Amino acid sequence: MYDFDKMTDRRNTGSLKWDVAEGELPMWVADMDFETAPGILEAIRERTDHGIFGYHVVTEDWYQAYRGWWSRRHHFELEKEWLLFSTGVIPIISSTVRKLTTPGENVLIQTPVYNMFSNSILNNGRNILESPLVYDGEGYSIDFEDLEKKLAEPQTTLMILCNPHNPIGKIWDRDTLARIGELCVRHHVTVISDEIHCDLTDPGYEYVPFASVSENCRDNSVTCIAPTKTFGIPGIQTAAAVVPNPVLRHKVNRAINTDEVAEPNSFAVCAAVAAFEKGEAWLEELRQYLADNKQLVRAFISEHLPGIRVVPSHATYLLWLDCSGVTEDAAELVSRIRRQSGLYLTEGEEYGASGKKFIRMNPACPRARLQEGLERLAAGIKEEC
Repeated sequence: MYDFDKMTDRRNTGSLKWDVAEGELPMWVADMDFETAPGILEAIRERTDHGIFGYHVVTEDWYQAYRGWWSRRHHFELEKEWLLFSTGVIPIISSTVRKLTTPGENVLIQTPVYNMFSNSILNNGRNILESPLVYDGEGYSIDFEDLEKKLAEPQTTLMILCNPHNPIGKIWDRDTLARIGELCVRHHVTVISDEIHCDLTDPGYEYVPFASVSENCRDNSVTCIAPTKTFGIPGIQTAAAVVPNPVLRHKVNRAINTDEVAEPNSFAVCAAVAAFEKGEAWLEELRQYLADNKQLVRAFISEHLPGIRVVPSHATYLLWLDCSGVTEDAAELVSRIRRQSGLYLTEGEEYGASGKKFIRMNPACPRARLQEGLERLAAGIKEEC
């Protein structure tokens, strides 16, 4: 019903992703090359046709759209008062880091992980405390002994959880989340859970909202959610913080208002409402298309690049490539691939030192473009394989 094969052209549109040299093919930043759901486009056109773009408020239908979506899709009942509008997930995280911690305190992250977490911590004068995930050559797990040791440090006051996890594409199960929640309460560490990728799971797989797992998780957390990653509308700048604990909610509310990231632009509310109320059928087709794209990558690499391993995952549209069979330094490999083939990927070390031998690839694009990207990938590293 929806044409995800359409070869969209994003050059000369001010696109961060496509701000590359002529002939280069970007598959780096987590930004899809598909037109968004028709219902969202319709809502934006209707808003544009009104012709007046004054100051905007968060309307009742915004709250109801979030509540209905999380109830229907994720079996979690959100209360209206838990929801706080913000212009983005990273603004929520950065503001909350500033409000809930003091300079010099530790903020724990599980690397390899989304690099903006590190930016939010360092830019605010806090210390990054890594509890690296354990990679066994097949997949990733949590070293709970190391995690508890670092949560127990008196200077550790905040943990940023990635659920599902970017870049490894891991869906954390309920027992794992409950254990994290218990440890954080025991050691007086608040949790920020970034759940922006939650709707981008493979067909047949569901994520578990951190705050839904237990009272510990619910009352000691700030959850960041948004339609932007799911529906390919990050430029609209619309997101929400879910904060069930009223004391914590007051602090987060003050944080995002003090930093002036709590007011919607003219399209932020209508786009989010349209996404959650009219985008479900589009999303179901997208999830299947993305799963097929990821399978194409796995099959191609298995056949043509035996020195590369695609780390198994069931969430996000991103793929984490283990390049240890061809290089000790993925940054150098990424640079050479770009020079030789024009394919622009992300070096894994951006997500922490443990990503030194990995590459992150974004296959969320029309299939013909993905096939071209794979051929460029093979051309760029064939000498190593």
